[in-house]
Amino acid sequence: MGAEKVPVQLLGFDFGTKRIGVASGNRLLGTAQGLRTIAEQGDARFVAIGKLIQEWQPDALVVGVPRHPDGQPHEMTQRAQRFAGQLRGRFKLTVLEVDERYTSAEAQSQGARDLDAASAALILEQYFRESP
Repeated sequence: MGAEKVPVQLLGFDFGTKRIGVASGNRLLGTAQGLRTIAEQGDARFVAIGKLIQEWQPDALVVGVPRHPDGQPHEMTQRAQRFAGQLRGRFKLTVLEVDERYTSAEAQSQGARDLDAASAALILEQYFRESP
């Protein structure tokens, strides 16, 4: 029919086994802001994410996928990719993956108060820089 709609409003996720940072971003503005860190576990984690999706109405989700400095995958790479798959399955939204090496260190060097949410914002900003 036509070209696929380019996502404008996005939610970004910095996945961790204990906490998930969440940020909102707008592709047209090329900006992102940290929203919050989700510390809930199990299904409660997805309930909290569902509330943010309802509130922000994103066109797509972006998940940061960590790798070793040389680009090789490690245990958290697979966990983040599994999380991306769970988001896709539960919320029926496009889920994009971005290489997120060093975002936590960058957020820390910027003096972020909520390290996980700030890392999620950096992940979105990286997506904006890398996507056409």
